[in-house]
Amino acid sequence: MATTSAGRTGRGGQRSDSPFDYQMVVIGSGPSGQRAAIQAAKLGKRVAVIERARTVGGVCVNTGTIPSKTFREAVLHLSGYRERGIYGSSYRVKQDITIDDLLYRVQQVVRSEIDVIRNQMTRNRVELIESTASFIDAHTLELSSASGHGRRQITTERVVIACGTEASRDPHIPFDGQRIFTSDDVLGLEFLPRSIIVVGAGVVGVEYATMFAALGVRVTIVDKRPVLLPFLDHEISAALTYVAQQSNVTMRLGEEVAEIHMLEGVSKPVEVRLGSGKVLHAEATLYSIGRSGATTRLALDRAGVEVDSRCRIPVNEHFQSNVPHIYAVGDVIGFPSLASTSYEQGRAAARHAFGLREEHEGGIGLFPYGIYTVPEISTIGKNEDELTAAGIPYEIGKAHYREISRGQIIGDRTGMLKILFSPEDKKLLGVHIMGEGASELIHIGQTLMAHNGTIGYLADAVFNFPTLAECYKTAALDGLNRLTV
Repeated sequence: MATTSAGRTGRGGQRSDSPFDYQMVVIGSGPSGQRAAIQAAKLGKRVAVIERARTVGGVCVNTGTIPSKTFREAVLHLSGYRERGIYGSSYRVKQDITIDDLLYRVQQVVRSEIDVIRNQMTRNRVELIESTASFIDAHTLELSSASGHGRRQITTERVVIACGTEASRDPHIPFDGQRIFTSDDVLGLEFLPRSIIVVGAGVVGVEYATMFAALGVRVTIVDKRPVLLPFLDHEISAALTYVAQQSNVTMRLGEEVAEIHMLEGVSKPVEVRLGSGKVLHAEATLYSIGRSGATTRLALDRAGVEVDSRCRIPVNEHFQSNVPHIYAVGDVIGFPSLASTSYEQGRAAARHAFGLREEHEGGIGLFPYGIYTVPEISTIGKNEDELTAAGIPYEIGKAHYREISRGQIIGDRTGMLKILFSPEDKKLLGVHIMGEGASELIHIGQTLMAHNGTIGYLADAVFNFPTLAECYKTAALDGLNRLTV
């Protein structure tokens, strides 16, 4: 292993006793990598972040969370979707929406996010190295410049792998990034298809399917599972399915894809053959069958780091790999693969690496899911099926947006909020929301659950009027009424 001089100049000009070039190197600058690096730097450590050129911010900023949610906002605005409950289903802000219209705002937001990340790293004296990294051994990394002409080696006492994931690609499918593409390719699309087949109804697939449907694109969803997003509360899943079908989304659930071909000289050149014998045609296909850890370039075997069948890195409760000084955080470790939890994983890993206890015992604990379909969904805690399987008694309280003044004002007729609670002590067991602002509203339920709150608080609380937050009060009163004998 290559080493350098026995003393290094650390943050703030202080000398470090570490014999390594860095006390921590973070591979990847997505949410988990950013937080790990900044946390280590705040502890006075010499830290570097390695990121490939022009991809600062990782998948989250460049092809994933930020672009897709900005894309969604552009869709909702330009299509007039939010106003259709008031002005009718044919209402549109812009009649002829192009892919350039949709990507204009996305590119603005991505550039701004990258600037913010660079400034944060500079302020915290984190060195950003734009290169491709691979292991030489467990403490040595080889860096290759973006041009491919420059190579050098650096040593580090600790490593945090935060390289994220990449869309899975079947080698038998002729991907071209335009007619047959993955979610990683959306920002490079050159045209807006009039019809699209979405293969794979996971969160990403359903998000994009409902976005394209809101634009008036004819969408067909193909998935081998019998229901849409089966991990959701069954009532929310059923409501999402109904709304999607009302937007002319065709569901081919319980079906598997056998082959995908490109045809020549036809208006719908993508042919998708299903295992059942059905043949589907469309102008384009979004292939969204999961994601794999972006670890193949890292030469992890040289460091002795183990990966699973999907190139993800198994970790313990402290985010350590099987090599104790090499940590992994974010999507590359699998579930829950959320930007929100990734931030906290990176911070927790850095704190553990330098001997600090967790500030909150029990780690990340209770966290919400935000699913940016059209309409939006957010959920926290247990759903009905989970509570039933666990033998936990529960009662339900519901509120529908159409019964709330704010819901009438904004024209959201399909939104709903559902709370599950214990009939014994009235504590919240789960909150499930579909509709405008769901990912914001969920935090009220999250806070109450984190402090063992009861629906009695919601029933007695005074909410601003008119607001969607009133749904909590209505749902709580509905739940209490169900308990009346």
